[in-house]
Amino acid sequence: MATSTVENYIKAIYLERRMIKADLLPVGKLAQTLKVVPGTATTMVKSLSAAGLVNYEPRVGVSLTEQGEVLALHVLRRHRLIELFLVKILKIDWSEIHNEAEQLEHVISDRVLERIDALLGYPQYDPHGDPIPSGSGELFERDLQNLANCQAGTETTIARVLDQESNFLQFAERNGLVPGNSVKILNHDETASAIEVETAPGKTLTLGKQAALKIEVE
Repeated sequence: MATSTVENYIKAIYLERRMIKADLLPVGKLAQTLKVVPGTATTMVKSLSAAGLVNYEPRVGVSLTEQGEVLALHVLRRHRLIELFLVKILKIDWSEIHNEAEQLEHVISDRVLERIDALLGYPQYDPHGDPIPSGSGELFERDLQNLANCQAGTETTIARVLDQESNFLQFAERNGLVPGNSVKILNHDETASAIEVETAPGKTLTLGKQAALKIEVE
């Protein structure tokens, strides 16, 4: 069984490569994500390469092998099912669940995880709208776009909140920017990089571009 450190590295490589849409993730970027010095990340990446979990090109970057991707999807499945369990069953606020899931994802057994999956009705998405890999490793991705690219007059549905920092999630919930909620783009001011949205009848909100980029819609 992989250690929690190995799982954290593999998951970070998987997520960050998808975020930057690159074939290889620079080790410096990986170190930044995991809050370690580059030398520590390089040493760990070499160990992962020796274990057959990553492909490593010195001074270029790292990617997952097929074996590494299987492990990454399994860790993501645990993390996201746990997050949904914490919200739906234990009624913990969605702004507080990420760190809890970070701890629990390394210790929960597959048997318990499958019971949680069944209890929740075999969900495809976690509370933030992130896809939950199936038991066979399938990921149900959707064709989404961020709110910043929506034109005025567009009516759409919030599907995913990318920023999972507690403060941003609290802001999103206060203002109705949660998955499943319908919104209408009232005005898109390119010059001011501002987007005015209606989140409920008579309730409007103006978002800066950076905030709008963190919210994806269907």
